[in-house]
Amino acid sequence: MADVLSQSEIDELLSALSSGELAPEQVNDGKDKQQIKKYDFKSPKKFSKEHLRTLEMIHESYARIIGSYLAAQTRTNIEIKVAVIEQVTYEEFNKSISSPTMLTVYRLPPLSGSLMLETGPQFVFQILDILFGGSGTTVFKTREFTEIEKNVISGINKHLVESFKPAWEDVLDVEPEILSVETNPALNQTIAPNEPVALISLSVKINNLQSYINICIPYLAVEKVLDRLVVRYWFTDQDEKDRKVSRNKIEKRIQNVPLDMTTYLGRCTIPIKSFLDLKLGDVIMLDGNVESPIETFIEDKPYYKTVPGTLNKKKAVRIVEIMNKDVNEDEQ
Repeated sequence: MADVLSQSEIDELLSALSSGELAPEQVNDGKDKQQIKKYDFKSPKKFSKEHLRTLEMIHESYARIIGSYLAAQTRTNIEIKVAVIEQVTYEEFNKSISSPTMLTVYRLPPLSGSLMLETGPQFVFQILDILFGGSGTTVFKTREFTEIEKNVISGINKHLVESFKPAWEDVLDVEPEILSVETNPALNQTIAPNEPVALISLSVKINNLQSYINICIPYLAVEKVLDRLVVRYWFTDQDEKDRKVSRNKIEKRIQNVPLDMTTYLGRCTIPIKSFLDLKLGDVIMLDGNVESPIETFIEDKPYYKTVPGTLNKKKAVRIVEIMNKDVNEDEQ
């Protein structure tokens, strides 16, 4: 009730207005002005925050997928993560990338139209240097790519584009298809300059040098599937077929999750002095009996009773008892 004036305050206000001590325009405290927001009609905001957040989640998964691929190809530790995701116009995106660059234009049905993957000169030359036997620790000067360099990096980018399929699979089944590769971004005029696009920039760290991979997704490409870029869509009621497909996808991915399995032959407690006096050939007495089963742990939790042995000239254990029966029954 603090905004309601008392009768005496009303009288003082009217008196000040009558005497000229207070101008009518001064009565407005300016709150109305604060409620007005500027709107740029040249660059309308088509992507909501929720749309951009979903795209960020998709490309966080994509970053992990291509990070593993590039690390395997180069045998080098590579760190890739989403650096920036924002809405810009296609003209702003086109002007922000260097020339020459490797701009791969591709389709992602059922998304409409063309999307773009841009791998900049520093990333390209660093990857090429490692593949050709170098260390990949040099900051490279921008120059035109040779035909051999373009062919090699096109093969790398082909795998990067194909990696969109597993990255999108929780949202949409897509089929990547490369349309063309350009080294001069000014020559690519497949999208109108003022077309809103989602720009996802991935930072790539190789040997303490940073470069970027940029992904350009036009609004028109995702306009027909925008409802799938809303998190609550994933929790709406689906028919039985959709639920079965979703469950199969989840089960398939869970089955590939790696688990640490550890078997302990036994334990013992010894004084520090005895530990320091240990030398080659000493025998350490464990608490277990050689004829008794030993415990095997899954992710630090006891799960099986096992018996140690060998199989195909390798150390192995044979399961003789399942300790966590409740979990086993739930799985059935």
